[in-house]
Amino acid sequence: MIALTAALALTVTLTPSPAEAGSTSGPNAVVTWNLNAQNEIYEVARQSPATAARSFAMVQGAVYDAVNAVTGVRYQPYLTAPKVRHGASADAAVAAAASDVLLALFPEQAATVQAQYDTALAAIPAGRARVAGVAAGKQAAAAMIAARTGDGAFDPDSWNVSTEPGQWRPTPPTNVQDGAWFADLTPFVLPDSGMFRTAGPPALSSAAYAKDLDEVKAIGGVNSTVRTPDQTESAKWWHDRRLTEWAMKRQLAQTQHLSTLQTARMFAMIDIVNVDALIACYNEKKYWNFWRPVTAVQEAGRDGNPATEADPAWMPLLVTPPFPDYTSGHTCSFSALTLTWQRFFGRDDIAMSAYSSDSGTTRSFPSFSSALAEVVEARIWGGVHFRTADEQGVKIGTGTARYVLAREFRPLH
Repeated sequence: MIALTAALALTVTLTPSPAEAGSTSGPNAVVTWNLNAQNEIYEVARQSPATAARSFAMVQGAVYDAVNAVTGVRYQPYLTAPKVRHGASADAAVAAAASDVLLALFPEQAATVQAQYDTALAAIPAGRARVAGVAAGKQAAAAMIAARTGDGAFDPDSWNVSTEPGQWRPTPPTNVQDGAWFADLTPFVLPDSGMFRTAGPPALSSAAYAKDLDEVKAIGGVNSTVRTPDQTESAKWWHDRRLTEWAMKRQLAQTQHLSTLQTARMFAMIDIVNVDALIACYNEKKYWNFWRPVTAVQEAGRDGNPATEADPAWMPLLVTPPFPDYTSGHTCSFSALTLTWQRFFGRDDIAMSAYSSDSGTTRSFPSFSSALAEVVEARIWGGVHFRTADEQGVKIGTGTARYVLAREFRPLH
């Protein structure tokens, strides 16, 4: 992991300016509405991690543009900078931006979103400040909704199912496929979702491939005798569909005492970098269409590599996601988050933790890079990815983050 950590070296610091340092006096509206968004996106709609990434990016991008506008446009807007009356309420802007995007995404949840909005507005004194904040939020939301209309989300598409050695097919126990449309989703910032194309997975006949397969076969199996209890816990913790990263993001806003603007900016950076990293990753999955470890181990007798041995009964610790292996979505995503946090805070050594209901445990990390190092291993411990897929995913994630952060969310003064 030394090389992977080195790849995340800080080169540009996007630390908040002294002018915006300090927290708000009450509950952070951006954090509150991020929790509301999680309720709609995951707790009710149960969107997959990739689909949820698009939804969160839309919400937080609109919230950022709204808050940035009402606090004086200190940073590059993502889409728009509505003209706002001086003194407009940032909390009202957050509520209007988030609720309008959520209503567009989940019209069937209108009653819940409206109740959340009414509660938020009731806590803000009536008057010009509230009216102006709402107007800014609505304009930011409208810009986001328009920008993502026709972006390819949920278009009918399917993965290339194949019975050839090395090629992907649905995996047990579900034997389904999902999310192929995400590979061709229009990115939020990247000009081309294939711009970080890698050289691909190792050739089936190579020693590198045999090494990858033997490793995941030994430590990633449901009945592995070499995986430790802590590694098992880690694999389950990172696999939780209620992503622990969501809680980490909110925790960082609170422990680092971020203001409303700082929080809005950090959340937008994280979620927009994340969704583009995942789009690039899924594009890679579609391009290479590489089989998952469960298929590779069970059908090793067909891979043409004398150094591999089939085990038709082998199953991974975790349920394999319903799309190809290469590259790992989780390492694409978390490496993008890692670099973004490093750039935003100007340091790596900030502690964070989160609870997973899947593992029933809380895991803690002393730094962003230590969490990334663990997720690379955890996907192998869970038996759902080859090491090469994880390590190449880190390259895609960090490449995406560098590209986006060099062009968006930068200070204007």
